[in-house]
Amino acid sequence: MFINNMGDEEGAASKLVNTKVILGLVAGAGFSYGLYKLIFSGGNHGKKRKDAARNISMQPGSLLERVSGLLLVHEKRDLTANGSTTDELLSKSPNSLEPHHLEMLFSLLQTNPDPSARIQVLVTLGNSAAFSVNQDYIRKMGGLQIIGNLLSDPAFDVRVQALNALNNLSMNATNQEQLKVYVRQVLGIIETSHLNSDLQLAGLRMLTNMSVTNNYQYVMKSSITLFLSLLVVGNVILQIQVLKILVNLSANPDMVEDILQSQAPVSLVLLFDSCTNTEVLLRVLTFVGNLKDWTTSTHITEILKHSKDSLYSVLYGDSSELHQKLPLLLSHPDGEVKSQVAKIMT
Repeated sequence: MFINNMGDEEGAASKLVNTKVILGLVAGAGFSYGLYKLIFSGGNHGKKRKDAARNISMQPGSLLERVSGLLLVHEKRDLTANGSTTDELLSKSPNSLEPHHLEMLFSLLQTNPDPSARIQVLVTLGNSAAFSVNQDYIRKMGGLQIIGNLLSDPAFDVRVQALNALNNLSMNATNQEQLKVYVRQVLGIIETSHLNSDLQLAGLRMLTNMSVTNNYQYVMKSSITLFLSLLVVGNVILQIQVLKILVNLSANPDMVEDILQSQAPVSLVLLFDSCTNTEVLLRVLTFVGNLKDWTTSTHITEILKHSKDSLYSVLYGDSSELHQKLPLLLSHPDGEVKSQVAKIMT
């Protein structure tokens, strides 16, 4: 389960102030507008189905308790109505859920006002969505829209679990065609969420799946600056997730000019250092290597040369520190790092 309490407002405000100070020291004047926003922002299934959902929620030993782990109110908690122990029922594998079970869970998801109940149902649905057969079932019964509607739920943890479920569902190419309508909303969630929060990471994971093919990458064009800003200020886990998206985008020749024209923080070059986490360093080198593989037109290159805030200028401009940093990485202890650096320099 990916459940994380946000803490009190005072603690969150303190973290944001600390982050602001760090950003001022690291990013400098080249910091982008995307991060400013990031830091300072903070179906109807009919009466019978609703009645069925209410009955399920009231009955010990019912489907909800057996597959979702929701502890219902009954006199004996060690044994359920059918004689099974609670531990046995909580460990029930999600791949044993059948279509009618999923349909009942969706009814419950729409009718139960308790956030903790919605969270548990979403966890169950998300786990079941790891199986390809269930990905199709959920789409056919309208589950993508039901879960997508919860991206605006007032409960933080409900939004996190909705994104986790959509992440698993987005591994299905057919599902992606329907899920593309949520990409911009997810980008907005990432931009306005607290830095390194579970909500932000869950959104980035979903977009990683959506960016694997070229079909929906165009929707992310306007957010490349946001990704580059997160890359500079995020922790290692967030940096790796952002880089997965950037590597996917940079592998598409139709996206290269948009990437190079995007505003980028000058401090991005600080990542090209032996002190950088090796996995992060390898991915950022792969990202730059992909950009180098595609040749832009002479006209665009001339435009980029005169754009001091562009990624092109940050990486390849005459005053870029990257020219001095890359040769130093040839002595990096990791062989793959040295190989990627040599590829970029040739």
